[in-house]
Amino acid sequence: MEGHVWLARGRHIHIGARPLIMGIVNVTPDSFSDGGQFLDPEKALAHAMGLAEQGADILDVGAESTRPGASPVDVEEELKRIIPLVASLAKRVTIPISVDTMKARVAQAAIDAGASIVNDVTALRFDSEMASVVTRMETGVVLMHMQGMPETMQQAPQYEDVVTEVCTFFEERLIAAEQAGISKSQIVLDPGIGFGKLQEHNVELLNRLSVFNVLNRPILVGLSRKAFLGKILDRPVQERMWGTAAAVALAVDRGASILRVHDVAEMLDVVKVAVALTAASASSK
Repeated sequence: MEGHVWLARGRHIHIGARPLIMGIVNVTPDSFSDGGQFLDPEKALAHAMGLAEQGADILDVGAESTRPGASPVDVEEELKRIIPLVASLAKRVTIPISVDTMKARVAQAAIDAGASIVNDVTALRFDSEMASVVTRMETGVVLMHMQGMPETMQQAPQYEDVVTEVCTFFEERLIAAEQAGISKSQIVLDPGIGFGKLQEHNVELLNRLSVFNVLNRPILVGLSRKAFLGKILDRPVQERMWGTAAAVALAVDRGASILRVHDVAEMLDVVKVAVALTAASASSK
């Protein structure tokens, strides 16, 4: 895998032979997998610290669920949930902290509290001020593809060719980001598995993930415990870790640079083995 450097508020995050692990920290009552588990600030902090100890390279903190059908959260409530945790984490960990939000006020407050990455599921389209926050604060930013919004995105997603259309979307968003003053080196791209996609779209995106390497930016993939795995396995959300492991291994083979996961220790093992096997395969050719 080709190496990248991701610039994030003065940090140079190096992505080399091993894809990075982004640990998920949800302080929400309604996230699809762990909603309500970490609403208590002390539990949330302990969980995040545990993920860091397990080997997470980045922590991604979110206070608004973006699962299919999720209701929006107002800015004040999102701030109340997320800022104390980000501030506490910033004093205790050295790894980068990402804030999973589509709101510029929340992003700015989280950056002031110690975050260095903005993970925006709308790719800077929801809040007209978000691009200026990223530009001014020189944060890293994840631009994700989503057809529709969380409340309605799974009602009737349609594509002629999902990979081509997502690639075109990325090209457009890269241009928009550049016009807003955001350096390409600040950007990571996420094809948005499960965000406005049917089962066949998710499988196609994962299988053809290497197509996005032409954009010369790191590709982040969020597969952890998602519904498309549940359909394949016929298992509830808490029984999808091994299905996630299989999908993560394939994503590594297809060129993923960052894996966003709930089960950090286990998926780090998967990534290490997948990297070793793909490297051995490449050297034998």
